Amino acid sequence: MTRFTDVDRELLTRGYSRMVFDLGRIGGLLDALGSPQRSYPAIHVTGTNGKTSTARMIDALLRAQGLRTGRYTSPHLDSVRERISIEDEPVSEERFVQVYDEVAPVAKLLDETATEPLTYFDMTTAMAFAAFADAPVDVAVVEVGLGGAEDSTNVLQAQTTVITPIGLDHTEWLGDTLEEIGWAKAGIVHKGSTLICSLQPEDAMRPILERVADVGATVAREGREFGVVERNLAVGGQVLRLQGLSGVYDDVYLPLHGAHQAQNAVVALAAVEAFLGAGTERSLDADLVRAGFAAATSPGRLERVRNSPPILLDAAHNPAGMQATVKALSDEFAFRRLVVVIGSLADKDVQGMLEILEPIVDELVVTRNTSPRAMPAAAVGAIATEIYGEDRVHVVPSMIDAIDTAVTLAETDDDIEPGGVGVLITGSVVTVADARRLLKR
Repeated sequence: MTRFTDVDRELLTRGYSRMVFDLGRIGGLLDALGSPQRSYPAIHVTGTNGKTSTARMIDALLRAQGLRTGRYTSPHLDSVRERISIEDEPVSEERFVQVYDEVAPVAKLLDETATEPLTYFDMTTAMAFAAFADAPVDVAVVEVGLGGAEDSTNVLQAQTTVITPIGLDHTEWLGDTLEEIGWAKAGIVHKGSTLICSLQPEDAMRPILERVADVGATVAREGREFGVVERNLAVGGQVLRLQGLSGVYDDVYLPLHGAHQAQNAVVALAAVEAFLGAGTERSLDADLVRAGFAAATSPGRLERVRNSPPILLDAAHNPAGMQATVKALSDEFAFRRLVVVIGSLADKDVQGMLEILEPIVDELVVTRNTSPRAMPAAAVGAIATEIYGEDRVHVVPSMIDAIDTAVTLAETDDDIEPGGVGVLITGSVVTVADARRLLKR
């Protein structure tokens, strides 16, 4: 057993999904570490869907501009090291252990005087901020874990903030209306900051604008100050014409699928423009913008991991995310037969996702992922049977067996030409992570 394995397990003892919303706790930890988060400027990203993809595109654009970047995203797909990336590379096991050994003794002292210990997310957030300071980085791109106002990352009080599309998710923590969730997300907007905001439902936009006014921030909104002008499909992705804050950028190739990724791209562009101070008199270098987007990746977001038959992984885990996935599949993939493997968490709107998927699915394989919060396969299957009927639903609790079943079902029609049949694995980030480990071994 390696020291990294020990550290990984020690972190897990803090409860992978345990939530404690108390900024004073991580604030105290960071103060004791010398406030590493004050060593660099940051771009802070929240929203319901598209946060990770947008953060990765912001990172790619900043690196194309010659800046040294740190990126903090969650959850991870394979290794916790993925959460803390420097120059688009996860920190090494050795470096991860070094940073943990700097943070853990201080955390232990704080835990001894607290009613309950710092969370898993508190620890990885503090480790990321410390690693970025040590690197050092020119700028950190930081994704919120949950919500915004009370999220551990909000100790940043970043001057450039981003809100991606808001929908109903995590309602047990953030509230069960778009307005309540909008208030939670808007909490990352601080005095004098600039907010780059995706197109939002009216109920979510209202509290965002109130927060902007209350703290004296500046807001730029998709559809007003910036937006996607034109979008054309291309091999492996799409070609875009983007209206940024400071100009129009033509012939931008994005190697990601879906109109939602084009939206994420223009939000990322506006965020980088705002961060770099580009205005009406100075645009970013168009060639560098093109280079940044061409290098963008987003693992687990309509990611192709096998070709025969094509197997796609997509981490959609709520109805809004699934709607975007279904649209992308319908618009950009010529599947005449589609088999879907789905596994979800018990606190998600599984029925909503299944109803959105139904029109494009020929066969549905229901499974269970490795999360302790996973909904049992039989329970998902019961919901699915009400929507799809018994003949199209196959309950296979083991993930590896579910994938094998899906491939067999996909290949049963010999009359379909190569490429006309596909498999989609979706429903949760954990489902995608489990499948990715099996398929990319």
